[in-house]
Amino acid sequence: MGEVIEVTDHRGQWVRVGDMVRVLAVNPDTPLDDDEREMIEYMVGSICEVERIDPAGRAWVTMWWSCGDGTAATSIGLVAGEMEKVATPPIRSH
Repeated sequence: MGEVIEVTDHRGQWVRVGDMVRVLAVNPDTPLDDDEREMIEYMVGSICEVERIDPAGRAWVTMWWSCGDGTAATSIGLVAGEMEKVATPPIRSH
């Protein structure tokens, strides 16, 4: 089986590593404690960069949090119905 290099979002747009996506929903497949569930649910509506696409076709994104004792990260794998590709604005030079 070959490496998955792109998947589609909920509109059928192609999503690749490096693309920006809006998190539309999260459906964790494992039980979460209250803190983990809160961080995952807070990601809904956020715009994140796709870091990798796994063999199951999930686009993985990470959100960093500022905590009392440093930083923490939450990573989730999104399927098509859980993300929407967003356009990145062009870089302007002065």
